[in-house]
Amino acid sequence: MNIADLARLIENIVRFGTVAEVQMQPPRVKVKSGNITTTWLPWLNLRAGADREWDPPTIGEQVVLLSPSGHLAQGVALTGLFSDLIEANGDREGLHRRTYRDGAVIEYDSIAHRLRAILPEGGITDITSTGGINITGPINHVGDYTQQGDQNVTGTVTVSEDVIAAGISLVNHRHGDVQSGSAKTGVPTA
Repeated sequence: MNIADLARLIENIVRFGTVAEVQMQPPRVKVKSGNITTTWLPWLNLRAGADREWDPPTIGEQVVLLSPSGHLAQGVALTGLFSDLIEANGDREGLHRRTYRDGAVIEYDSIAHRLRAILPEGGITDITSTGGINITGPINHVGDYTQQGDQNVTGTVTVSEDVIAAGISLVNHRHGDVQSGSAKTGVPTA
């Protein structure tokens, strides 16, 4: 092996590049580094065992190409480098933010102690938890609410306008067989 071959192998151990193509199955990328475009290579995921994470890189994403032997065909792409093309989506300590291509954002701010999920217009949230959902703390809800199934309340229910049960308005209902005047009806009986 001559000096030029050795220099090339050493130069190829660690290279910067950008994702040129993405293949979903099997999960592989081609990386462009200078005037070289690699063959299909695996990319580094955070987990790929019994617990797995699927988060394919995008074309133009900056990567580090690691090829321990110096042969690019045996390399792996380490994703996740911000660049001038794809800038950081955060700007402060304590913020863990995930921004999706459609504008959705999920973040946790460990300094403000706030978890937020923001979906784009028309976005839908589905939660399936057959064992139940437990929420401790006040709940503020804006928008309509539809429920299927029974509801049990321990405490007072305060309503600003009206309650309608089986078509009968709590505010506008009338009792029969009573005389009008200042007298009041008796308390409800079970």
